[in-house]
Amino acid sequence: MIPTLKVLFYMDSLRKLAPFWTIGVIAAIWWGSALALVALVWGVVMQFFVEYVMHRFLYHQEPPTAQSPFNDLYRSHIGHHEFPTEPEFFTGGPSWFVVKFALGSAALHTLILWPLAGLPIAALFAVTAVWVGSVSAFAFYEYCHTLAHLNVPKGWFGQRVTHEHLRHHFNDHDSNFHVSFGMGWIDRLFGTTYDKDTAKERFDRETVLSLGMDPEDLRLVTARKTFGLPAKPGAQARKAATTA
Repeated sequence: MIPTLKVLFYMDSLRKLAPFWTIGVIAAIWWGSALALVALVWGVVMQFFVEYVMHRFLYHQEPPTAQSPFNDLYRSHIGHHEFPTEPEFFTGGPSWFVVKFALGSAALHTLILWPLAGLPIAALFAVTAVWVGSVSAFAFYEYCHTLAHLNVPKGWFGQRVTHEHLRHHFNDHDSNFHVSFGMGWIDRLFGTTYDKDTAKERFDRETVLSLGMDPEDLRLVTARKTFGLPAKPGAQARKAATTA
């Protein structure tokens, strides 16, 4: 647990969200209403859906043809699949996206609830839901994801998280889009649960790490050079790509 928490402590996104989480906790305690618990639950559930939707439809979108937007997608996710043991790529780079998302989501919640509950209650609900509930769920996601990729001793929890997530990396990248522990029901809901027979049909050892792209695709080669990565994913990662 300690090595994983150390990685999370230096994670740029969590550091930027920490002040918002603190403000949200203070606001929820000051509010002192039973609605705060409803807001927390709503924020957590909402974030787990955001986790799934972003992973499946944003990070696994059709790769852009232009190099600049392709590099952005490579930095945010494709590079993580090609080099899954590179900490810089599975923790994410410096970005203000999470802050913009937290502010935008809280503002949207407030605007929707304002006519129904009044501005003070709407704002308190939004801050509690998004800045406490959703940010806490996001931190849990980052913990599970980091634990899955770190080579550290793992108990039952860590082994379960790692087994489920690495199936997505090395067996079938079109399944198991959830990462957080216990959230497999979201994949079942949307029909993307891991299935061994389906994985065998889809599996291609040469392209599984590059999300179905030819590893020699010029966009991939250029992106690797841009980010100072080896010309090809390492042999160890390719060896791990198996349908077992």
